[in-house]
Amino acid sequence: MRQGLLIIFVSFSGGGKSTIIRALKEKHPEWLFSISCTTRSPRKNEIEGKHYYYIDRSAFEKKIDENAFIEYEHVHHDLYGTPREPLEKAVKDGHVYILDIDVKGALRVLKEYPEQNISFFIDVPDMKVLEKRLRDRGTETEEHIQKRLSRIPEERKEKEKFDHVIINDTLNDVVDNVETLIMNKLEAIQ
Repeated sequence: MRQGLLIIFVSFSGGGKSTIIRALKEKHPEWLFSISCTTRSPRKNEIEGKHYYYIDRSAFEKKIDENAFIEYEHVHHDLYGTPREPLEKAVKDGHVYILDIDVKGALRVLKEYPEQNISFFIDVPDMKVLEKRLRDRGTETEEHIQKRLSRIPEERKEKEKFDHVIINDTLNDVVDNVETLIMNKLEAIQ
């Protein structure tokens, strides 16, 4: 039986990892995607069970007590967590499983699954591009945008801990590059 592979994407908010993941999923619909739990409210156009599982704080804290998350984090006044059970099942069953998580959570997953992963830190060509992406979304208050921007230097310090640092400038080139690296890793572990 083939070994499962965790594909871990890390970036700051607005770095483009969701767009890259969407493009990869279109090319490889058989690849599974980890759906995180969060205590934040859904944004416009977000769908329960597709983008996140939206749960209240007490339910989230109960899951923490039950060790139901492989990692969780307090980010911008909300809680986010990666459910443990689907990840463990995907690895056991030999599936490719994509995670879109923050730096600290990714480092915890890498520690727990040191062999069954490939990790990507998605960076931006420059900060003006990132700030423009955050503002163009139209989903954040100025206060939230500033909080997200203030986390970037701390997150960027960790980028060398990931297998690949990818500058997200030309989407098609980035997707092709990431896909090639993933396919090479899959070949290597078979």
